[in-house]
Amino acid sequence: MQNERAGPLRGTGAILLLSCYELGHQPLALATAAGFLARAGFEPDALDLALERLDADRARRASLVAISVPMHTALRIGVHAAEQVRRWNPSATVCFFGLYALLNHDFLLEHGADAVLGGECEAALVALAERLDRGERPERSPAPVLSKLDFPVPDRRRLPALDRYAALEWSGERRVAGVVEASRGCLHECLHCPIPPVYGGRFFVVPRAVVLEDVRRQVAAGARHVTFADPDFLNGPGHSLAVVRAMHAEFPDLTFDFTAKVEHLLRHPADLRELAAAGCAFVVSAVESLSDVVLAKLEKGHTRADVQRALEAVRGAGITLRPSFLPFTPWTTLDDYVEMVDWLIAEDLTDCVEPVQLAVRLLVPPGSALLARPDIRPFLTDLDAGAFTWRWEHPDPRMERLYGDVSEIVHWANHARETPARTFGKVRDAAYAAAGRRPEAARATHAERRPVAPRLTEPWFC
Repeated sequence: MQNERAGPLRGTGAILLLSCYELGHQPLALATAAGFLARAGFEPDALDLALERLDADRARRASLVAISVPMHTALRIGVHAAEQVRRWNPSATVCFFGLYALLNHDFLLEHGADAVLGGECEAALVALAERLDRGERPERSPAPVLSKLDFPVPDRRRLPALDRYAALEWSGERRVAGVVEASRGCLHECLHCPIPPVYGGRFFVVPRAVVLEDVRRQVAAGARHVTFADPDFLNGPGHSLAVVRAMHAEFPDLTFDFTAKVEHLLRHPADLRELAAAGCAFVVSAVESLSDVVLAKLEKGHTRADVQRALEAVRGAGITLRPSFLPFTPWTTLDDYVEMVDWLIAEDLTDCVEPVQLAVRLLVPPGSALLARPDIRPFLTDLDAGAFTWRWEHPDPRMERLYGDVSEIVHWANHARETPARTFGKVRDAAYAAAGRRPEAARATHAERRPVAPRLTEPWFC
């Protein structure tokens, strides 16, 4: 698979780091990898394929091409990029790293990858570069790396400017947004999440000094808002609060957002008030469903009643809740779907949930923890290795038709820049029609009469 290398890796551009997609943010995975490599004496080049084209000349100069694939969309783009690199530079070593690299290691190693890394893998990436620099072949073992790392400050020098990425929109103002992480991995093991198969319920903190210096540099580059990209910012609340306090003391006008589980939001009401006072604009929480049956199947660790309590707790603290949803699973009924849409409208959340969330379908990648549970097996059809997912069918054909209808509604609404409230109304009508029910008049919503809830300008969550 691999030919003779093109040359030593210590020179500028001999290592090419590729990012494919990181939810509209400047790619933190690339900046972190670049920081590790630079500290080891390498001078990596970097491209963000979400904004930049894959340059043939830069690919030909590289002896090692490392492709970051932290999510499904990134993986699909990354595999195509690897094919192009192979055509231009057959001698290059191609490495995939990130959550979705490990989940799909069999396919990647069979289709052009020389190495696959995941978990706390930046030191392993450095070791790979050093191994190649000595003229040795890469190790192909795809085991996750779960050793505590000595983090450098992420190196963002070769990435596009922050103002080319997602921004915060709030009360008519647009703020350049940066992205940092205070921790990686997760204590919890929700079955549909890609993190547990790699991290196995472990998480690792990034030293406060490293996080703050990364914030400091992004503020100097124009950031007025920061997203904490931690899978769950409240896995280690003491560490997270210490970071926020120090950040707020130094940059009192800086706003931020974070992600946390429903159960953590309920467990830390006093912390929510402090986070609000320190500049928290909104919090994302993976609600996924309002069906206790679905929540149990996914082992989410919360109930429908907990969701309501969490919404009230976050609002009571003065923070906007932006829940994310997984409305199409094999266990979701039409009544569940109708209830979800009605609840979002009734709770005045139509501008707090991106319409695309109404069309999200359960993804079951090859390494998913769901595959170990018998409840999913009756619905699986076949493994589509090239699409990196197991296909499944809903037992109710009406749900499959509704999925197609909602996907089309959301697609065209985005194209037409339709207001979320109007899109929600169309989705509600489609759901009621699929259920053979006549909708009552939707409850009045304040979403179109009050200031728009804070949001990032990138709506995708997968």
